[in-house]
Amino acid sequence: MTVSPTSSLQRLHLIAVGGSIMHNLALALLKRGAQVTGSDDEIFEPAKSRLQAAGLLPAQEGWFPEKITADLDAVIVGMHARPDNPELLRAQELGLRVYSFPEFIYEASRDKQRVVIGGSHGKTSITSLILHVLRHHGRTFDYAVGAQLEGFDLMVQLTEDAPIIIIEGDEYLSSPIDRRPKFHLYQHHIGVISGISWDHINVFPTEEIYREQFKIFAEMTPKAGTLIYDQDDEQVQLVTVPSHPDVEYIGYGPHEHVIKDGNTFLLNKKDEKVPVQVFGEHNLRNISAAKEVCKQLGIKSKSFYEALATFKGAARRLEKVAEGAGSVVYKDFAHAPSKLKATATAFKKQFPKRRLVACLELHTFSSLNPAFLPQYAHTFDAPDVAVVYFNPQVLEHKRLAPLAPEQVAQAFGRPDLQVFTDSKQLAEFLHQQNWQDANLLMMSSGTFDGLDLKQLAAEVVQ
Repeated sequence: MTVSPTSSLQRLHLIAVGGSIMHNLALALLKRGAQVTGSDDEIFEPAKSRLQAAGLLPAQEGWFPEKITADLDAVIVGMHARPDNPELLRAQELGLRVYSFPEFIYEASRDKQRVVIGGSHGKTSITSLILHVLRHHGRTFDYAVGAQLEGFDLMVQLTEDAPIIIIEGDEYLSSPIDRRPKFHLYQHHIGVISGISWDHINVFPTEEIYREQFKIFAEMTPKAGTLIYDQDDEQVQLVTVPSHPDVEYIGYGPHEHVIKDGNTFLLNKKDEKVPVQVFGEHNLRNISAAKEVCKQLGIKSKSFYEALATFKGAARRLEKVAEGAGSVVYKDFAHAPSKLKATATAFKKQFPKRRLVACLELHTFSSLNPAFLPQYAHTFDAPDVAVVYFNPQVLEHKRLAPLAPEQVAQAFGRPDLQVFTDSKQLAEFLHQQNWQDANLLMMSSGTFDGLDLKQLAAEVVQ
């Protein structure tokens, strides 16, 4: 049994503990036996209830430098905090060890085989697939993934005895005081690049700068390491040129398949049809990537397909909300141009005879930035009815220039695009649609400002 270099860190304080991944880390550390405290200036559900149930919810929201004392073994700072955070400044003043999330995960897994899944899109789904297969076959592993997965209590697991760790490798910044992309810090043995499509314009102002981060990741693959990549993605091809003779380069494409009556079947080497519960070319590529990783970890094809049959997908990644005789409602995390196009196209291909109403919420800094909007040109052509929603107050909060609905429609290159800036008007529009032989697809990293999707879905499929 290996001993983690962080196992001696028993007293830990998390700054910005309310974050999605940070509160999961807090719970994972508590489960491992550490003494954990935390702070945040805003904590929302489900983090609030989960921290409260574990006895980790701060008594008050806000920052309290007096919580940072010399007897702490380390402080872990989340991306939500600012460089001038009072608790962070106090930790630096005392000379305490300060980790970003990826730094801590690396230190905790230094003696493990590290598998890091990178890419602008698909990384959560690929990570989820791998975890599902490994768990199905009783393998021992640790993980860090950016979504809540069915059958897994936490999004982070850190143990002493797991020989491998599967990490979703986000390209966003590591912390407010560390401007390196997270996936550069994990030091992978097996790396995946699922696709590259310019994102995070606030951090990577040009496509070239963004792509360079993936090139650095690819070149970090060590001797005897493996780099698995989407061989059809033009941007990926630019950064994964096989240049190191001691590295194994494995390209993949969409898994062979057939679609019949709204169901997708994979074709294996024996031309047997393997039913799966996910669909779309992007997911077929995700399956191929996961299969290659699992092969590297000793999972044979037959065992992979056996486990895949029960995989339902990651939360909010093409997640079925409701289904009726002639209609189905899905929600998806898609918001970047490449994700939007892949999801909408896949949905239309899966149900070609049904009318598709698809709605996208512009919610992120990039998606609301007038300089980035042209990236959405013709990415929303697949739906029969295409709808875009954004809240002008979010633009103000992010200190971005105002957007006119006409500006959005022009950027998408679709004159019939329906654009709403009021969630009640959006809901009314959707309620008025004819849902006979029609499907609804809702795509956002937000909530459409509290729109009751379950109630809407029930009306659609009744």
